[in-house]
Amino acid sequence: MKQWSPTLLMSGLTSGKPRYLEIAEAIRTDIEAGILKPGDRLPPQRGIAQEIGVDFSTVSRGYAESVRRGDIESFVGRGTFVRHPETPGVLPVEAEQPDPRRVLEEDPMMNMPPEPDDPGLVARMSQALTHVSANLVPLLRYQSVIGSAADRDIARNWMQTNGMTSEPERFAITPGAHASIYAILTLLTEPGQTVLCETLTYPGIRSIAARLGLKLVGVPSDAEGVKPDALERAIKENWPAALYLNPTLQNPTTATVTAGRRAELAEILERFDLQLIEDDAYRFVASDAPQPLSHQLPDLAWHVAGISKCFGAGLRLAYTTVPQRAEMGRFSQALRSMNVMASPISLALMGRWIEDGTATEIQNFVRRAAAERQALAEEILTGCFVKGAPEAFNLWVELPRGTNRAEVMGRMANRQIGIMPSDAFAVSDQPQEALRVCLGGPISLTQLREDLIALRDAILRKDWLG
Repeated sequence: MKQWSPTLLMSGLTSGKPRYLEIAEAIRTDIEAGILKPGDRLPPQRGIAQEIGVDFSTVSRGYAESVRRGDIESFVGRGTFVRHPETPGVLPVEAEQPDPRRVLEEDPMMNMPPEPDDPGLVARMSQALTHVSANLVPLLRYQSVIGSAADRDIARNWMQTNGMTSEPERFAITPGAHASIYAILTLLTEPGQTVLCETLTYPGIRSIAARLGLKLVGVPSDAEGVKPDALERAIKENWPAALYLNPTLQNPTTATVTAGRRAELAEILERFDLQLIEDDAYRFVASDAPQPLSHQLPDLAWHVAGISKCFGAGLRLAYTTVPQRAEMGRFSQALRSMNVMASPISLALMGRWIEDGTATEIQNFVRRAAAERQALAEEILTGCFVKGAPEAFNLWVELPRGTNRAEVMGRMANRQIGIMPSDAFAVSDQPQEALRVCLGGPISLTQLREDLIALRDAILRKDWLG
């Protein structure tokens, strides 16, 4: 076919609706008229914008709306195409409405990324479900405990795009970082042994350690990360089974271990032959994090790159690289005994997002939204002692003398913003007066602003009435 142009708009007919909606409706009209046929490739958006005299963003929104309606589909590097008709009896995308029983489901105790609210991006995310549904029956079968070869190839390519490499025989896809860490510790430890970690650490490792009968010992940190002399001293005093670190946008402090400190820690671990569990949960959120420690310790380090903190906890996926000395078979058996396998449906959805460029769009959105929310918090929480990072979606707030965490938590009851006391993260028996404040999740910017103002008052004001 010759290059397509929106018939209605080229003929001068307008409906008075926003121009992007007119473009989407022109696409549908021309499909119904047979001018556009299944598989036809639409022209580039910039060309259409120039031809009908509108901004590129208007055409982009029009194409995105047409994707949402199920009329076309886009692929990075290939173009935009008219979709083939749906299977008879299947409802079109626009006929489906959110189920109110699921819309409100969330766990405010968890650290959640900002949720996509751009209609075009949400449409791209939803479009991938068509690809998943086309393979639904085989995706309901039992599959490899570490992910299919195709899924692992897609994942490894994505990791390489994000500056990480992994050998195929050492790479596994698991049902989330929590599952990986649990399986690793069952291989490395026996009840009663010690595992080193930061003095403030991910609550999940505390839960796993308690379940396995392990003792966690915190190692002090400074602005660059865990102190080398403190780590060496802790190793000599405790002879631990492993070191657990969350080195990038650390939960809860948002700190990232510097490249120089990573090299120092790697040298100590190698000298003492101590295995490392590198929980890189925020690796896909941070845009400029140093290379993982595991790249310097291929024989000793387990690297776990979770998907949840960037793409959504509901996927329950993590990309795990095992050290050269470990047996993939034993790790697979440990995973299978506890989790059977990662969901093939989640793997297919994430794989499609990676291949069609949606994963990169989500990643960029989360980074922009996190930076916007960090700037808002910095503007509002003046006078408070706050630790944050531009791409983190939480804060660590240390309370002033005379203010305790229980008091602030009580004042913030019934607010939507997610707040957790330091008790959840502290390895010692005497947690400091501090809070982790989550800026992400379903909370809107308007509500976040209101809740941050309330938080500032809860921390600084002393004239509350009972």
